[in-house]
Amino acid sequence: MQASGLAGLGSSSQPRRGRRNHQLRLLGSARGRVLCNAQAVQQRQQQSDVAKAKIADPYSSLGQVCAVLGTQWGDEGKGKLVDILARHYDIVARCQGGDNAGHTIYDDKGDKFALHLVPSGILQRDTVCMVGNGVVVHLPKLFEEIKQLEAKGISCEGRIRVSDRAHLLFDFHRTVDALREAELAGSMIGTTKRGVGPCYASKATRNGIRVGDLLDMSTFRDKLEILLEDAAARFDKFTYDKSMLEEEVVRYRDFAEKLGPYIADTVYLINQAYHDKKKILVEGGQATMLDVDFGTYPFVTSSNPSVGGVCTGLGIAPKRLGDIIGVAKAYTTRVGAGPYPTEAFGELGQSLRETGNEFGTTTKRPRRCGWLDVVALNYSCEINGFTSLNLTKLDVLSNLPEIKLGIAYKGPKDESVPSFPADLSFLEKVKVVYETVPGWQTDISSVRKFKDLPGAAKAYVQRIEELVGIKVQFIGVGPGRDALIVRD
Repeated sequence: MQASGLAGLGSSSQPRRGRRNHQLRLLGSARGRVLCNAQAVQQRQQQSDVAKAKIADPYSSLGQVCAVLGTQWGDEGKGKLVDILARHYDIVARCQGGDNAGHTIYDDKGDKFALHLVPSGILQRDTVCMVGNGVVVHLPKLFEEIKQLEAKGISCEGRIRVSDRAHLLFDFHRTVDALREAELAGSMIGTTKRGVGPCYASKATRNGIRVGDLLDMSTFRDKLEILLEDAAARFDKFTYDKSMLEEEVVRYRDFAEKLGPYIADTVYLINQAYHDKKKILVEGGQATMLDVDFGTYPFVTSSNPSVGGVCTGLGIAPKRLGDIIGVAKAYTTRVGAGPYPTEAFGELGQSLRETGNEFGTTTKRPRRCGWLDVVALNYSCEINGFTSLNLTKLDVLSNLPEIKLGIAYKGPKDESVPSFPADLSFLEKVKVVYETVPGWQTDISSVRKFKDLPGAAKAYVQRIEELVGIKVQFIGVGPGRDALIVRD
């Protein structure tokens, strides 16, 4: 009976255990659905938060490596954008040029800084600034800039790295630059006479002196004497004596001691930073239409301000480049000699110059001004593969009743010109085909959202986008840091 009873208890409890297990499974399933729903809600919330964060921080979509390059003949306002973007980057690096580049930036108090060698990220206190191997460095100018920055409370100690592979630009290079310009007489290039071309020439003929050579001064004197002898052999009006050589050796021995803490293998550092997921911002000097290969040669600079100069001037592999932002004025300017198809003369040119304060940061020379040359801009966009554009100085056009865009060239026989020509004698004969659009004739300097711009101003920006096929993501409406419209 007991056995039978135990058996009966066992047999009668089996269905209840099955029902209980079934109920537990249902409960678990319900809990699973609740958990899945909760996870889905949480995931959607996270996605929403990320989306909101991107709206709040429109710079968050920029890549790990971002380059800011000029699209025209320089002076487009690259420094301002670099200064603004620098707060989102760990490193800001110059890749080419010398102190012939002049970048004007303003801090939050409106104080003005004119930089020539020090990268424009220097005002962001947590940013490391690199002067890459593609830059030619005039040490007196570099130390002068550092002194001026520190006098204004900007600490440079431990924040500037100068490539040991960068070439040194000496005072005699500047003398040679002026002698070369004098030789050209009526066909002067219109250089800044900062010695940049002759320094790059020393580099190309393989007798230049690099920053790293200052680490071993035992051979410096002999190398410098060779450079001075070459200059004297080339130019009758260039003379030097032993006392001049010795004075320069003494001066650079002092520079070597002062520069020591700044010298670094920047090729290694920048690539190590990339591997460490640091964010790198590249600042170009000059612009594509002054590129020694792609510009209006010989009225060009002596380096490659186009995207190729980023790779050769810093040692960054092409596949590591992310965003490439092209900076273009809402009109066009150039300084110095050379063809300029959309140049405006007379009252219009003078008005643009005065309204836009178009005088060189480096030389104070008045810039030549004219309408936006879309042919040159398209050419620049093709070469560089820009991912977006920064259209600067839109506010300068605010007083004009109508604005012209140079949308095409016609040759001397009224033939179509498919691209920007290399032949300068042909370029001087082209006729520009203009498209006229209405102006907005109202002050836009306080506008901070694209939707708040006057309709004609929005239409002007959108027409440029249509003509070049690239989004204008940043719009400058004044010189200050805050005078920038950032589109989503």
